[in-house]
Amino acid sequence: ADLEKGRRIAEGIDTGMVWVNTWLHRDLRVPFGGVKESGVGREGGRWSLEFYSHAVNICIKQD
Repeated sequence: ADLEKGRRIAEGIDTGMVWVNTWLHRDLRVPFGGVKESGVGREGGRWSLEFYSHAVNICIKQD
């Protein structure tokens, strides 16, 4: 396969993920999804923590 051609085509596609000579292969530490109006946002790595959670300040007085 012409990997350089695959890379050039992948760079021209406005999407969150492109597979070249493979499918359903991804590194869970990198972001996935969230392009344009599709999906629910970025998932994977620190992006998941930021998307699925929010900071809460809890103060408790102990006697």
